[in-house]
Amino acid sequence: MNNINRRRFLNELGVSGAMLPFVAGLPSLASGNATARKQRVIIMFSPNGTIQDNFWPNEAGEDFKLKSILSPLEEFRKRMLVLKGINNRVRGDGDSHMRGMSCLLTAIELFPGNIQGGSHTPAGWASGISIDQELKNYFQSRDDSRTRFGSLEFGVGVADRADPWTRMSYGGPNKPIAPTDNPYEMYQRLYGRLKDKKSLQSILDDVRHDLKKVYSIVSAEDRALLEEHEALVRQMEVDLKIADKQKLDVPAPELSEGVADQNDNLPTLARMQMDLLVNSMANDMCRVATLQFTKSVGGARMNWLDINDGHHGLSHKPDKDEDSQEKLTRINKWFCEQLRYLVTRLANTKEPGGEGSMLDHTTVVWTNELGKGNSHTLDDIPFVLVGNGLGFRMGRSLQFKRIAHNRLWLAVAHSVGHRIETFGNKRLSAGGPLDLS
Repeated sequence: MNNINRRRFLNELGVSGAMLPFVAGLPSLASGNATARKQRVIIMFSPNGTIQDNFWPNEAGEDFKLKSILSPLEEFRKRMLVLKGINNRVRGDGDSHMRGMSCLLTAIELFPGNIQGGSHTPAGWASGISIDQELKNYFQSRDDSRTRFGSLEFGVGVADRADPWTRMSYGGPNKPIAPTDNPYEMYQRLYGRLKDKKSLQSILDDVRHDLKKVYSIVSAEDRALLEEHEALVRQMEVDLKIADKQKLDVPAPELSEGVADQNDNLPTLARMQMDLLVNSMANDMCRVATLQFTKSVGGARMNWLDINDGHHGLSHKPDKDEDSQEKLTRINKWFCEQLRYLVTRLANTKEPGGEGSMLDHTTVVWTNELGKGNSHTLDDIPFVLVGNGLGFRMGRSLQFKRIAHNRLWLAVAHSVGHRIETFGNKRLSAGGPLDLS
């Protein structure tokens, strides 16, 4: 019996989740089935804060009502958690958009740098790994959860430029990971056939040989970089072998042809990316994914909603501007509708080789870099969780008091069995994992 099944068992008994560490090793609670239950995590991002009066439920607990922005999720209300009072308390260099975006999943300070934001000090990249990559590394370290890619990073309308406003995933300090915007490129990565594998293997052999020759004549600092390149070569070789053996449980989706990466095509591009995401997880190519809609300071024009103003510009309008508040409510509701499409796809897809649906094994976390656009606050960051993959007790609206979001990411890590003591800024991890049992 894994940690999630034990947690459910304890909940059914009416026993606190705090008992989990004490019963984890009891033989009588062990299962004869050694196959671990699949767990997946998807983190979905949309920018520029929310309209709080139209987002947060007034009620706490199980008897809560969804307001207009979250109303598209009504059929999933018993399978969702709405978390208020989760704050990004990371400070330091950079403006709120920069720290909101690049500290969102890393929960640690930005490096000093020369990228100038708003009125605050310039900054560089994040100084630590992001939670999605932390989970990826944990899953990839285990035989029962290792997959071809480990994680996949999907983008929708993310700008070509690379800066702290556009990157939320980090492989480590100073290692931003770019999302793949183009669904055709993602399709080729997932399902493209290697026409000449022998030729590619020969190239990799040559690269490995050359790396060894250069290794002996460069500085220690450069050797560290060469070791990273060598690790990449090894990973490509592994990927070749896995791709050759992998059989698809679910056929590759058919994508519409000729959809250009431009503003007015964002709804179509979003559906294409979400179809690819669900399909890649159904075929167990990854257990972790991110889905990034535009970017911090994202200025998409939602013409399909009859809104011609840029999203970021609208988010700066004062609360008394009723027209902008109504438009921003519709924009955020549209993002929620995208979340509904994603979780509906998961709910309607049978778990390959397992019981129930994919949503029974997947938790989607929808979040934002700001709590409120016009104040640029990092308090009350919107966090909505949908799905039963992490074993949290769902169907609740919870209200906390200035909880550092480090503790939420700790709870997510612990829920898959990765029992790290801190994540991101160690001081902000005080108190340990947030109790969502």
